[in-house]
Amino acid sequence: MRYTINRYNEINESIQLGNTSIPFSPNNSDYQAVLDAILEQGADCFDGDIPADLQTAADAKQFAQQLEAYTTATARLAQYVLSVGRAEVTESLPTGEQVWNEETMEMDDVMADFITVTAIDPVDTTVEVTTYNIDTDTSSTETITNPLITTDVSERSDAQAIVDATPSAVVDAYNAL
Repeated sequence: MRYTINRYNEINESIQLGNTSIPFSPNNSDYQAVLDAILEQGADCFDGDIPADLQTAADAKQFAQQLEAYTTATARLAQYVLSVGRAEVTESLPTGEQVWNEETMEMDDVMADFITVTAIDPVDTTVEVTTYNIDTDTSSTETITNPLITTDVSERSDAQAIVDATPSAVVDAYNAL
């Protein structure tokens, strides 16, 4: 597919694909497909130069996609590791009650320890899988790596790859949120 710009005048311009005219409208799915083509193919999808406003729109779309992917990836990495589990966290927090402190001659908050993060035990690293053979009326048991851990490691690896490949401008925008 190769797109061209069809200019009726300074105000009315559209993107031309064969006999189809695509308006410059962010709500139009064909316009979004043009932006996707620019992101995937660059200038190769256009006859002539890509107009600056169209390139700017494609860049903004790519930035938004990268920010969303980075946000999702960092959230995934923030989850506890299944093979490790999660330790309990307690914090000393005010109870809402106060008592008089005769040394300072002020009211002090009564503090108490509260569990703010519950502990989660690690999952077993291996599981046993039993296979039944109906024809011979026998079974066999095999020990394999826990599929939950395999999935966790794979998802974490994919998320880390996204984080590592994210441009610094996107990371800065995420940190500014």
